[in-house]
Amino acid sequence: MCGITGWVSFDRDLSTEHATLAAMTATMACRGPDAAGVWLDTHVGLGHRRLAVIDLDGGRQPMAVEHDGRTVLVTTYSGEIYNYRELRAELAARGHAFRTESDTEVALHAYLEWGEAFAERLNGMYAFALWDPRTEELLLVRDRMGVKPLYYRPTPDGVLFGSEPKAILAHPEARAAVDAEGLAELLAFTKTPGHAVYRGMRELKPGHTLRVRRGGITERRYWGLESYEHTDDLPTTIATVRELLDDIVARQLIADVPLCTLLSGGLDSSVITALAARGLAAAGQGPVRSFAVDFTGQAENFTPDALRGTPDAPYAHALAAHVGSAHRDIVLDTADLTERRHRDAVLAARDLPQGLGEGDTSLYLLFKAVREQSTVALSGESADEVFGGYAWFHDPAAVAHDGFPWMYVLARGFTSGTARLGPQSLLAPDLLAKLDLPGYRDARYREALAEVPRLAGESGHERRMREIGYLHLTRFVQILLDRKDRTSMAVGLEVRVPFCDHRLVQYVFNTPWAMKNFDGREKSLLRAAARDVLPEVVAQRVKSPYPSTQDPRYAEALRAELRALLADRDAPVRDLLDLPAVARAVADAPGADLRNAGESVLLLDGWLRGREVSLEL
Repeated sequence: MCGITGWVSFDRDLSTEHATLAAMTATMACRGPDAAGVWLDTHVGLGHRRLAVIDLDGGRQPMAVEHDGRTVLVTTYSGEIYNYRELRAELAARGHAFRTESDTEVALHAYLEWGEAFAERLNGMYAFALWDPRTEELLLVRDRMGVKPLYYRPTPDGVLFGSEPKAILAHPEARAAVDAEGLAELLAFTKTPGHAVYRGMRELKPGHTLRVRRGGITERRYWGLESYEHTDDLPTTIATVRELLDDIVARQLIADVPLCTLLSGGLDSSVITALAARGLAAAGQGPVRSFAVDFTGQAENFTPDALRGTPDAPYAHALAAHVGSAHRDIVLDTADLTERRHRDAVLAARDLPQGLGEGDTSLYLLFKAVREQSTVALSGESADEVFGGYAWFHDPAAVAHDGFPWMYVLARGFTSGTARLGPQSLLAPDLLAKLDLPGYRDARYREALAEVPRLAGESGHERRMREIGYLHLTRFVQILLDRKDRTSMAVGLEVRVPFCDHRLVQYVFNTPWAMKNFDGREKSLLRAAARDVLPEVVAQRVKSPYPSTQDPRYAEALRAELRALLADRDAPVRDLLDLPAVARAVADAPGADLRNAGESVLLLDGWLRGREVSLEL
């Protein structure tokens, strides 16, 4: 995994702009701690930071292909192409010669052979740029599910691009300006495809390419979810899911560096760990390493709540023992979670205060500890979106809600659950009126519904569940994939996401909900497909979200920080706050309220305090 950036300017000579490209590239040193490279030509500059995973010696970038001493194609590439070996063999049979064993070189030759249509042949997670000196054109490519991020900013004579906004913002002509629409996107908890929050910046949509020519910019979709009739019966469907999972995990075990799995003891991560253990054993390798996150004292003092009925540790240990993994618990103390530099590190990684508070901090610290022993980790992320695992998939009121179903559940929790304050409860009323977050969410929801690929004759509950599946696979999953990418790459850890393989996603998307929920449980198909590799206690476990500390000292640490913020008349976030509401929360709000509302305030303050952000509302 790596970080990429670049600059195309058709009206300037960029061959002397090494300092600018180097500065843009340096912003992504964490994404690629192993090497750095810059390539310049008259109208283009490409930058690369490398995390070496495959072909450690031969995969340096930017990488070029030359014919007769002339450069014909250059790339700066991030990601993994899991079918690169098959593509390499096919290209070699067509006469292509290779200098390295890297998947990067395969991408270059695949473009030379098939042109822009080559993207449709790739299986993997990737975001990269290809510069063709012969035509002076740039092509940006992003993977189908958007596992790897890629941002761009059109300019009057070209484009700036990067794996993260910070790479673009390091250019002297780019500004970190956010208008009312950008702030609404930031606060609405809905990820709009293509929206990047910062004015003038865009995120390349998943499954899209962007071609940059002298005449302008052209975006093209090369993949998207499609609806078709599912003709397999239930046993065949279960068998097909398992065949796909076996193939996917086998492909994603390829690495020339230490590899592990992230194991919570839930169904998703347990399936990946069990299949990885089998795959490594079959290859004469192993045992698989596995890591879980926990909190000091939580295993002994866990208290069930509305979200989490069971602690992770016993189930993670049961799965580890069942498959013989080399398992390690990463146990975090409240002092780790409340340390300001850790929150600042997450904020710096994410570029925006879009985080989940302590959930992001603990994930970052987990990844940081994992990176001490492994460079690549396999995750169970996205199974809930693919197979229908969230509670609201099974809540009739949430399903019937005329809006994003997760927002219905969140809003209900803030009004009738243990927490009375939502994430925006402490913001100034006039700011909330200007942003109109309910209206913004509704507009984005209507856009998403209009995109849903319909199936002729489908109606009623099946039609609605197709809509809900589409909303999760194109919106909600992007929130979590972005979180996973930024917090892992902040410490130079590559996290792979087997459940995002487009073949599996497309197949299960078209499986009727009656099959996905055939036994009345969440993720029925996944459980049935992998039951033979799981201990019964894990197979029967009810879904539990990513863990959170239950230590009351965490909320009290937030209270102290908010109290200090109120006393700081120079705090940049003050103009955005309902200061009396903040004072009341600091004085008497219970811990759950402080966590929901207070973390958002502190993130906003850290964002405005540590960066040259201009709010132009």
